[in-house]
Amino acid sequence: FERFAPQLARDGLDKLSLSEEERRAITHVIVTSCTGFYAPGLDFEVVNHLGLSPSVERTMIGFMGCYAAINALKSAHHIVRSEPDATVLILNLELCTLHFQETHELEQVLSFLVFADGCAASLVSAQPKGLAIDSFLALCIPQTSHLITWRIGELGFDMHLSGEVPGAIGRALKESGRQITRGKDPLSIDLWAVHPGGRSILDAVEKGLELPAEALSYSRDILARYGNMSSATVMFVLQQVMQSAQAEQQGCAMSFGPGLTAETMLFHAA
Repeated sequence: FERFAPQLARDGLDKLSLSEEERRAITHVIVTSCTGFYAPGLDFEVVNHLGLSPSVERTMIGFMGCYAAINALKSAHHIVRSEPDATVLILNLELCTLHFQETHELEQVLSFLVFADGCAASLVSAQPKGLAIDSFLALCIPQTSHLITWRIGELGFDMHLSGEVPGAIGRALKESGRQITRGKDPLSIDLWAVHPGGRSILDAVEKGLELPAEALSYSRDILARYGNMSSATVMFVLQQVMQSAQAEQQGCAMSFGPGLTAETMLFHAA
């Protein structure tokens, strides 16, 4: 992780193509990762690579799994609301393939097959462009904490992803879908950015919220092209949404992870 994560971070940051003015405007750095750690860490890599001020405030969000990007956006939202001149740089970086292990357990083999490495970099500010964040809501599904676990074992990180996860998500969304959309009919949401944890996850969301097949097309495309990159994945989906969204369209982003928890965000196109 220490060898390859910085290289991937630099590649992701370079694709932002930040101007000198944009770099000087960055006041906060937030990094998410659940697949490795070292110190000084990736937060310092961001500051050094971009030549940011050493006084930039740094926050690491670790081991929250696939929904960590939504939590990073939530933290950035709070920062900008309290400091309107702030600009927050978010880096979501995961090297999931470091943790593949030899196993005879079919469920574990299948979970390995969907995961991949990835990195997303983004800016959150009060500037009126891109996607505007409206609100957040976390939904924790009772009696499901055993379905996704992530522990340190004798051979490294041991991840357990139960085959019961899609069913649990589907049932929870069927019961609480209107809570996530703040009372709106899910069909009234124009844009969906759902974390593509796997094809069965997307099928469960589609069925649980009674969405048309095309509603999750961005998520299915990212899954087919890149796989499940843990916390970085929903940001790839949001990028596609942002590139095609029309002004004032309403959207909902959603990621799933340990708990079993759904972290959700309502937004609109600026």
